[in-house]
Amino acid sequence: MMTQEQIYKLAIKMAMEADLRGQTAVQKVLKRSEENYKKLDKEEKEFFDTDSLFNPYPDSRILVSTKKQIKKVLVGVDISVSELWLADKLGEVDLIISHHPLGRALAGLDGVMHMQADILANYGIPINIAESLLKIRIDEVSRSISSANHNRVVDAANLLGVGLMCCHTLCDNLVAKFLKEKLEKEDLEYVSDVIDLLKKIPEYREATKLGAGPKIFAGRPENHAGKIGLLEITGGTEGSEKIYDYLARAGIGTTIGMHISEKNKKEAEKAHLNVVIAGHISSDSLGVNLLLDELEKRGVEIIPCSGLIRVPRISKRK
Repeated sequence: MMTQEQIYKLAIKMAMEADLRGQTAVQKVLKRSEENYKKLDKEEKEFFDTDSLFNPYPDSRILVSTKKQIKKVLVGVDISVSELWLADKLGEVDLIISHHPLGRALAGLDGVMHMQADILANYGIPINIAESLLKIRIDEVSRSISSANHNRVVDAANLLGVGLMCCHTLCDNLVAKFLKEKLEKEDLEYVSDVIDLLKKIPEYREATKLGAGPKIFAGRPENHAGKIGLLEITGGTEGSEKIYDYLARAGIGTTIGMHISEKNKKEAEKAHLNVVIAGHISSDSLGVNLLLDELEKRGVEIIPCSGLIRVPRISKRK
């Protein structure tokens, strides 16, 4: 068994170790947060998100605290009031984990998008260009989520007296590292080879059976894949549509993402990039599963719901 706090700290540790930016860059983010906090006066500190002193991912937070020993967890890609009702009907659920952000974490979604600039820089795009293009998109996302009813589900969880947390980038980092390591081990000559590789991964294989498997959104199966870049796998949400031309100039031939808007797809085509979309819910499931395996090893029972394709990879501890 674990406490909610232990689950939270474990997820943060795993995410930081998997971060595509590298440990040095992540530690700089935390140091900057600490320096900013120290500069604030007493009144300003009241509004400071102190979790940012040890958690560099503002879209992942404990939303309703519980002091229970966690025996059974309901986990879903999306958690709404319906899933809270389901947990209440099932009984003996000690904690609910949502992948997608809720409450304060949803309000902080744009804050995690800055990490995309460093990831793009690793692919050869000058950091000043990546930051400039992302700034426009980050502001757009900030405005789009400002009108949301952020605390609706959180309020319901409080009324039911059930613990609630969300692990968004915490799990997205895990799937990004998983895919990066898979790609580095393979010699993928054609775009069709990329699709074939993804379909060997259980979550994508199951999604394919459901009609939601990996697909080519731009390019053709017989196209040479070239250098492959992971885009829109982690870092909050979709980035700037203007980045594709710079990716092509940096030598990227194919991108792999969770999803892509029509606007971004058209820009990728103009840049002659191949775009493989692995799948949104299946990719989210993969990242969440990598965390859940660690919880199961520590004696926590998992109840998957809300689209989560549960695929255990580690045997439970006896």
